[in-house]
Amino acid sequence: MNKHTIITITAIIVIVIPFAVSGLNIIGIQQMEYRWNGPGTFSFFTLSNSGNMEFCNATPFWTSFKKLEVKTFYEAKHIGTFTVKPLTINPFSSTIQDGVFSSEEIVSAQHIFMSMDFEFDGGDIRLDPNNLIVVIHTETPIIGIIPYASNIQISGFDFDKMMNVEDLSCD
Repeated sequence: MNKHTIITITAIIVIVIPFAVSGLNIIGIQQMEYRWNGPGTFSFFTLSNSGNMEFCNATPFWTSFKKLEVKTFYEAKHIGTFTVKPLTINPFSSTIQDGVFSSEEIVSAQHIFMSMDFEFDGGDIRLDPNNLIVVIHTETPIIGIIPYASNIQISGFDFDKMMNVEDLSCD
């Protein structure tokens, strides 16, 4: 091989690797599993008081995100956001990360959450649980500078089940 071929191949590798790592990170974020720290102990009311989430990286490569937000809406009105700081998770492992809940109307959000917890645990229906929507917003930059965001919208009931799951792939 001549000198120019080696330089060209090296340049291609240097350019492709950051994009490949970013692509794997995006796949890892989409495959990531999470639940409330302490299986079976999640309630929306405890979410509103901040707390810890457990994250499981079920992929064979490191996965990281810049920010994860759990945005809650009732009757299409934003009632609060649970935010988790940046995190990198080793392959096939889990870790626990602190999160903070913020709301402009914390008392109203906690009232709605307490009602939903009661209903999801089999109590009488006071508020329509179909109106509670959760959007999980994850941000991870591509090659460190190009913003990439992923949004998953689920019902409050499905989110409650996800947070209370007993086993993750990393267990």
